[in-house]
Amino acid sequence: MARLKDLYNSEIKDAMVKKFGYKNVNEIPKLDKIVINMGVGEAKENSKVLDSAVRDLEIITGQHAVTTKAKKSVANFKIREGQAIGCKVTLRGEKMYEFADRLINLALPRVRDFRGVNPNAFDGRGNYALGLKEQLIFPEIEFDKVDKVRGMDVIFVTTAKTDEEARELLRLFNMPFAK
Repeated sequence: MARLKDLYNSEIKDAMVKKFGYKNVNEIPKLDKIVINMGVGEAKENSKVLDSAVRDLEIITGQHAVTTKAKKSVANFKIREGQAIGCKVTLRGEKMYEFADRLINLALPRVRDFRGVNPNAFDGRGNYALGLKEQLIFPEIEFDKVDKVRGMDVIFVTTAKTDEEARELLRLFNMPFAK
């Protein structure tokens, strides 16, 4: 399943050198990590909701999820400092490439009315953020066991210096950018 890593090691490096003219092998941008974040707003009333979100995230990524806590108290949102309000997973190495492969080739084509991902969601430093509306697009999630449809944020952190380099790297990974 580590096709993306093999693809990166052979063809993608050559294509990046050809396009941007890197002199050193270490200059070539690569995928550093993928962070998947689920904000669970309902967790302030019912802590069991957070447990099911953590379970879903662990099934999707194959790695232990960490709960995230509120940094500040916000009265309008009825949130206290230190209250658990979400979960996240940071993927590196083989698991990162395997997740990226499943996301790009299996999950994204299952999105309803899919026309490609936003090509402008870069942060100016070569990182890409992608929002998913439901966890059901992943084949590992069983529809019957889902209590509520939840979205998640997927952030691709690269070593690229510019957005153009990162866009080309993700394009070579077959990321389906909208035209």
